[in-house]
Amino acid sequence: MVRLILVLTIFCLVAAAALAKVYDITKGPIAEQERLKTISGLKAVLPAFNNDLDKEATEVIVGQDKKGRDIKIKFYKGKLDENPVGTAFQVIAPDGYAGNISILMGVGPDRKVSGIEIISHKETPGLGNKIQKDEWKGQFKGRSLDDGPKLAVKKDGGEIDQFSGATISPRAVVNAVKKGLEIYKKESGNGG
Repeated sequence: MVRLILVLTIFCLVAAAALAKVYDITKGPIAEQERLKTISGLKAVLPAFNNDLDKEATEVIVGQDKKGRDIKIKFYKGKLDENPVGTAFQVIAPDGYAGNISILMGVGPDRKVSGIEIISHKETPGLGNKIQKDEWKGQFKGRSLDDGPKLAVKKDGGEIDQFSGATISPRAVVNAVKKGLEIYKKESGNGG
């Protein structure tokens, strides 16, 4: 019995050491892939920029969740030759059909949406996942809080298309974009 325990212990220690080594080897490349994915998303939602967005990002506390934990948003301020071209940040739509929808959105100095990207979701394939289509996401470009009731799905009297049989997902994205615009307005002050 003691011999069996000793063999299992040695086996577990070797396995743990191997896993730790694999983690050490892969953590750098994984972090770099995540950084490149973020940069790709930023390029999709912002006009052309030439500053190092991921290194110049700032994190801001924008509120608290139901458990009293701080809600933080990372703001990426895009610049072209030191002139501001827009700010990108991530918002979460908590009311998607199948759960949270993570959205990266860009807002220009004029407080209008320059683009949105769906980062992650669990919406129904063939229905709610149509929120990823470029033509649907393109409806947000140029939108602002000044659009008022127009910034809603058509079923709610707005101008944003919903999908037949899937209104919940588009409505969740629209509401998150509105919330994002409100956060941007509050955090950017009067200067945009």
